[in-house]
Amino acid sequence: MVKISSYNVNGIRAAHRKGFNDWVKESDPDIICIQELRALPEQIPGDIKTLDYHEAYHIAEKKGYSGVAIYSKSKPLNVEEGIGKDWIDAEGRVIMAEFEKFRVFSIYAPSGTTGDIRQDMKMDFLDNFIRFGEQFVKDGKPSVFCGDFNICHTEIDIHNPSRQHKTSGFLPEERQWVTDFLDKGYEDVFRKLHPDKEDLYSWWSYRAASKERNKGWRIDYHLATPELAKKAVNAEIEMKWDLSDHAPVSIEYDL
Repeated sequence: MVKISSYNVNGIRAAHRKGFNDWVKESDPDIICIQELRALPEQIPGDIKTLDYHEAYHIAEKKGYSGVAIYSKSKPLNVEEGIGKDWIDAEGRVIMAEFEKFRVFSIYAPSGTTGDIRQDMKMDFLDNFIRFGEQFVKDGKPSVFCGDFNICHTEIDIHNPSRQHKTSGFLPEERQWVTDFLDKGYEDVFRKLHPDKEDLYSWWSYRAASKERNKGWRIDYHLATPELAKKAVNAEIEMKWDLSDHAPVSIEYDL
């Protein structure tokens, strides 16, 4: 059994102060895909090193911004950063760790909530990323893209959907992108295990007691090739942890 957790920590140093190590010790993932690291490797709190994980980072050029990481109990055979698009790679948004039986990616897609320029960049990221994802369907090695895609796919993935259709993260073209990506040969693993269950969210605004009222969005995914997706046996959004405005999305794969 391999447990993979995807977690937008909204700053690893802040999450550490709120109990990141406690979460790791209790949840005990084999692999942790981290998004929004917002730190240089030398700024990672020292006692995270005592958790005995191998660490791989893709850091944004802008200090204190974005950044992704993969922590794994087993040493990866190979680690690769980026997707080959300059502005995307400069923002530290994609890292891959390859193991004997599968590949794991940690993904942090841009948010478009700050205006038209960032929304256009988000759509450019998605356009590049769907082409990037195609190659890993074709080569036969099971792969899973874990991370914060900043999109709710369907109406059951967001509270009050009727009011959200003009909101970045639930725009028709964004939702269509998820459908198109899945059509390339991926499965939404969490939704595969919880096909019709509502009120399962992974992000809540800090405003208006959104988490307490569970007024959230499901924007954090495991998107896996079919061979890996069919081996998923348990999926959980670990809502009890308040280290970030996101919750960890943890899935166990019977390998």
